[in-house]
Order: sequence, then structure tokens, then C-alpha cells
Amino acid sequence: MKTIPLDEHTAAHVADLFNAFSDTSRVRIISAMIDQEITISELSKLIGLTESAISHHMRGLRQLKIVRTRRNGREVFYRIIDPHLINLFRQGIDHVEES
Repeated sequence: MKTIPLDEHTAAHVADLFNAFSDTSRVRIISAMIDQEITISELSKLIGLTESAISHHMRGLRQLKIVRTRRNGREVFYRIIDPHLINLFRQGIDHVEES
């Protein structure tokens, strides 16, 4: 199978996706969300970042369509629903742990 270079639009989206993994705080947030739906407050306690910092990262992850939200009353729950992204993230972890 011959590889065809990506068009500029697709390349930009792939670069944005991988850029989401370029910050250790975002990586820790994503790792906490892989198997569960979670609130910013719960993430803050789990990760040890302020709610403001978590909210900032979540805004970016929402814009990239990496996370989805669900509202229950006043609480907003976040989760990752794309199985491709979850697999990619887990493969990255496997790669690092095997090195």
C-alpha cells in the first residue's frame, strides 16, 4: 500500500491531536479520564492541580473534540468517548513503559 501525503487540513488536525499530548498536566488529566466520567473538582483532587488549571485544559480538550460533557444539575461530567484516542493513548503508555 502506497502512502499518500496528507493534505494540509488533515495534517493540521493530526498535529493538534498530538499537541494535546505535549503537556504533562493534560496527559495526567487524560489518563485519569480514560476509564471514567469525572468532574473538574474530582480531577483537581486526583491530579493535584487547581480547578482553574483543570478548567483551562478541559476547554482546549473540548475544542479538539477529545472530551465530551454531560450535565447533571450543576455538575458537569467529562469523558473521553473516542475509542481511537483511548487506544492511541494506551499505546503511548505501553511504548514508554517498554522502553
